[in-house]
This record gives sequence, structure tokens and C-alpha cells, in this order.
Amino acid sequence: MYETYTLHVAGLTRELKKVRVAPSLRIASFVMLGDTRLIEKCADALYEKIKDGGAEILVCPEAKGIPLTHSLAVRLGVDYVVARKSVKGYMERPIVAEVKSITTTEKQIIVVDEFDAEKLKGKKVCIVDDVVSTGGSLASLEAVLKKTGCTVIGKVAVLLEEATRAKT
Repeated sequence: MYETYTLHVAGLTRELKKVRVAPSLRIASFVMLGDTRLIEKCADALYEKIKDGGAEILVCPEAKGIPLTHSLAVRLGVDYVVARKSVKGYMERPIVAEVKSITTTEKQIIVVDEFDAEKLKGKKVCIVDDVVSTGGSLASLEAVLKKTGCTVIGKVAVLLEEATRAKT
């Protein structure tokens, strides 16, 4: 059996498995993928926070926040861009920044291709994510977005993670 953390969010309750991400660090693993009701309820709650903010387009990092971003974009009536975690073969002039994350041990990057950069140019952007842990991924995404000529006017996430040290 494994240890869990009880999470109450957007009027729902979920049991999150605690996982070790470093020798002395365990976190409650929050994965929205596949939880349709949770995604929709969180999109409703975030929509209420940003509906009057003037976002013209949403941006999210790949991958767990994509369904949330899609649901939120539908509510706002705007499009969205997914910042990728690797350079793809179709990307001719990608914009890249390095990412430091507590949940991944290997080096990561965040990438926006030139086609998406054109969609972002001159737009008011809101960044959407499922979880913000240390803020490293968010800072990297903002660095990439700055190079596209857009203006980040807001940032939303379902959870702000608070790390606790595991007992070894």
C-alpha cells in the first residue's frame, strides 16, 4: 500500500499518491490527465478568475495542463499555444529556454516554434498550468514568451505545490 494525501479542489476530493522525487523529497502526485470532471471543474473555477482579464490567447507547457488549457480556452473563446518540451522536426526556428524542475532529474527545455510565435506576437497572454512547484518551468516559459513579442498579463494554476521533506 502507498501513502496518500487528500486534496480538496474546485469542490471535488481526490486522493493523491505520495511519490519520491529526490532522496529526501516526496510530493503528492497531482495528475489531471484523464480526470474529465476535475478538469472541467477546475476550468470553471479558473475562468471565474480570468474572464475579465483581457487574455487574447492562452499558453501552457506540455503536457499535463493541455486539457485544462483547452477547456479554459473554450470558455474564454480564445485559442491556445502549447510550449513543447523538445524541438520537433517541423520546427525551423524554435525559441528555446532551459528548464529546472524538481519533478524531473534530467535537463529539460521549453520550446515555442516560429509558427506559434507569430500567433503570440503582440497578444495579451495568460499562462495556464496544472501545478506550480518551484516556479522554474514558469520562469523558463516566460523567458521564451518574452522573445515572441507577446505580453504576459496573467498566470493561473490549479495548485501551488508546497514541498515537504520525507522521513527516510
